[in-house]
Amino acid sequence: MSLRWVSPHQEPVILASASPRRVQLLHQLGLIPDDIIPADSDETPYKAELPGPYARRMADQKAAIIAQQHPNAFIIGADTVVACGRRILPKAETAQDAKDCMTLLMGRSHRVYGGLSLYLPAHAVKDKAAGKIVTKLSLSHVAFRRLDDKELSHYISFGDWQGKAGGYAIQGDAAPFIRQIKGSYSQIMGLDIYQMAALLKSAGFAHVSS
Repeated sequence: MSLRWVSPHQEPVILASASPRRVQLLHQLGLIPDDIIPADSDETPYKAELPGPYARRMADQKAAIIAQQHPNAFIIGADTVVACGRRILPKAETAQDAKDCMTLLMGRSHRVYGGLSLYLPAHAVKDKAAGKIVTKLSLSHVAFRRLDDKELSHYISFGDWQGKAGGYAIQGDAAPFIRQIKGSYSQIMGLDIYQMAALLKSAGFAHVSS
């Protein structure tokens, strides 16, 4: 027997992300999306945009794009931003991207922001929040030890950094380099389970056994 979340009137739930890590975390929470539809959104930061507001905006934007296509569903949008100071690090697409990110992060602490949004379909919620997007922002800190040139080259050669914010995944090949975290492991991985449960509860989802 396990616990799962059920929407108020059996409305579908759509995850606006193709991330397998987010699917895994939702399953761990007991929420199985009815569909997974990645949002095709422009992820370019605004000029001088700070990491926290950027993470919130990206999560909102993803949820809003899919909500336009599926207004009668609950839509989950999420975004993870790795920041060094005020600098938003990219999702590494090349080996050089990954090397640049890891060189900047190693031997120091950095911040990871998690934006999490839930679109509320108008017919499902009976208050002024209906048809709106509710958003949470989480913040965690990650400290990397310093890597020597051989360790860094070895890490880059395996390619686990591909498409990852800041050039790493906490559950991947970079895990042995992480000296300390402060905050939510699931948020650093891609989706804050605690905040997700709070959003579901506030939206009227029931937590039932199955």
